[in-house]
Amino acid sequence: MKSVLSPDLPMACTLIGILDDGWAGLSDHACRCLGAADLVIGAGRTLALVRPHLPADRTLKDMDGQLGRVPEWIQSAHAVGQSVVVLATGDPLCHGIASFLIGRLGVAAVDILPAPSTVQVACARFHKPWQKLRIASCHSTDAGEWFVGAGPGHGLYPVMRTIALHPLVAVFTGPENSPARLARALIAAGHGDEPKLSVACRLLLADEQVFPDLTAAEAASREFPEPNVVLVERPADARQATFGFDDLEYQQRAPDKGLITKQEVRAVSLARLRLTADAMVWDIGAGSGSVGLEAARLAPLGHVWAIEKNPGDAANARANAARFRIGNYTLVEGKAPAQLDTWPDPDAVFIGGSGGELGDLIRLIMARLQPQGRLVINLVTLENLATATTALVAVGATWDVVQLQASRSQPILDMHRLVAQNPVWIITANKEKECPLTEN
Repeated sequence: MKSVLSPDLPMACTLIGILDDGWAGLSDHACRCLGAADLVIGAGRTLALVRPHLPADRTLKDMDGQLGRVPEWIQSAHAVGQSVVVLATGDPLCHGIASFLIGRLGVAAVDILPAPSTVQVACARFHKPWQKLRIASCHSTDAGEWFVGAGPGHGLYPVMRTIALHPLVAVFTGPENSPARLARALIAAGHGDEPKLSVACRLLLADEQVFPDLTAAEAASREFPEPNVVLVERPADARQATFGFDDLEYQQRAPDKGLITKQEVRAVSLARLRLTADAMVWDIGAGSGSVGLEAARLAPLGHVWAIEKNPGDAANARANAARFRIGNYTLVEGKAPAQLDTWPDPDAVFIGGSGGELGDLIRLIMARLQPQGRLVINLVTLENLATATTALVAVGATWDVVQLQASRSQPILDMHRLVAQNPVWIITANKEKECPLTEN
């Protein structure tokens, strides 16, 4: 068998996409390749679609539960001069097995004849242009129900982040991670009835069904025929700042209004963290959540883990996360360093409150920070400034201090005067080398 693009290049296999309309939906070239193949590999359901059209002496191998052995089967057949076809659903390069086979066999060994993706067919059914669509998948093992504060380890996390960031998303579902479970997750995440779910079931089969523009509540308790694909569409976000929200936009502890990292200090602290889009962030002493929540917006492909010991402040942080629909944020109640050992090593850490454990926290954090990671600390007392700098020197960290003191205008009669805020020290430490957990 030769490459379609390079006729002189021998191929180990041809990877053919097929949909549920089976043989009738294949191109003439794909049918000829199948008819000439000595070995046909595919999932049980795709093999059933082509078996009646193949000569009786052809060898068919079911790869269900044996995906890891497929490259070995291909190489063994190719070594004795047999031609091989591997069947995949739809477009093998769209959440399919093409990347896996190319990674194991090499790009020159695999020819690809795609069928339309089921996403394309679903968009056609619902008359949705798909050039700006994003694709996500939860077609995997049972992910369990979504819950507020779920982290990257949850099976629905990639889908939920994609939906949070894009107004039109196609989701490959599975028997456990169904359209109904996805709808319940959207409700739990605070989306309400804003998103519309269009569910395409058993595409290209005689019993095909489509369910356009369901609300999350309508889809949450329904059962949908398998297999299916879901289009999730929501209004594009209105223009909204990424960070720099006004202090009064945050729910804060009453009657002590003002116990929040002020906007000016927050902006400089976030700039000092130098967050990447996929940063893993710790927020220690979260308070009302202002720094951690804005960090989550600056790292939309990452995640923020926050801890707060005061129950009232923790409740406010949760309320603020719900208000701003921050889905990449996990808050726990407690006093650091408790529970930090369950969090992944961070790219950036913010300390807004230490509960008297500042020195120990600095030593632990500098040991856990990823290479080139950053620690930013806000301090208002001379004693904590001394503790922090002493601890940083002891672990060999590179650090600097900025003192920030801002004044805000306030009306007085028909004029304005400036009212000073308390000065804040902002310490930034860089992880340039390995730091020990404890002093030598």
